[in-house]
Amino acid sequence: MPRSIIETTMRQAPTVTRDQPVVDALRVLVDTGLPAVPVVDQDGRLRGIFGEREFIGALFPGYLSEIGYAGFVTHSLDDTIDRRAGCLVDPVGKHLTTEHVDVSTDAADAAVAEVFLHHRVLLVPITDHGRVVGVVTRADFFRAVAERTLARGDGEQE
Repeated sequence: MPRSIIETTMRQAPTVTRDQPVVDALRVLVDTGLPAVPVVDQDGRLRGIFGEREFIGALFPGYLSEIGYAGFVTHSLDDTIDRRAGCLVDPVGKHLTTEHVDVSTDAADAAVAEVFLHHRVLLVPITDHGRVVGVVTRADFFRAVAERTLARGDGEQE
């Protein structure tokens, strides 16, 4: 029986806690190249996700999520960074996403696909009794599914 996509694509991932400052999580994201990291409590249980989207939301003014067009905003990125630098000391818990997006170590590959499709996340934490044991990125999952699909045939019908 072929190995599951979870088995072949799961990687170890650093975690952050709710009380760590945003700057710590930002460094982890930049250093690992991951699009997000799991946020855990002191027992290693998943409490949310902090990633690219959450950082952008922390850095840019809150009203940007309420308007449909921001072309009239003329400030440079550097001005925004200077004005909003205080978000770097905010606790991660202030900006994390708490939507349920994890799957267990014994989940079917379809469960991971469902999370990627319905929640539009870039990373799915893999948990064992609520504790984070790894992550699967959407890019890794896609690549593994695409390679397995191509290996089964070129798609031509006889």
